[in-house]
Parts: sequence; structure tokens; C-alpha cells
Amino acid sequence: MKFTIEHEREEDGRWLAEVPELPGVLAYGATADEAMAKAEVLALRVLAERLEHKEAGPQPISIGFAPA
Repeated sequence: MKFTIEHEREEDGRWLAEVPELPGVLAYGATADEAMAKAEVLALRVLAERLEHKEAGPQPISIGFAPA
């Protein structure tokens, strides 16, 4: 699996980062790096939950994040 982190600056100055491949995974930060780091952590938590609850099939996975 390969995930992309997209980020943009909001009108109020905050940064928003999201992982489009994982609906609902988005995070705000004071900087682009902070927002992307928070989104990456959240994405890993979502993937861990899916594995724990057997929502993800038994397949080898390789996780990498790349900024858009």
C-alpha cells in the first residue's frame, strides 16, 4: 500500500493535511510538517485498527507516505 499526504494552507493560516486513500484521515497543524506528521500518525492508527478488527485482509503490506 502506498499513501499520499495532501496538504494545503487554510485561510486562517492553519495547515490541513489528509490521506485521500483513507477517508476521514485529516489533521490540522501550525505548519505543513506538523499537519503532515499528525495525518501520518492518524493513518497508522486507522490501519492498526483495521488489522486488529480483521477489516484488512491477510496480505503483505508495505506502508509508505509521500507528500503530494
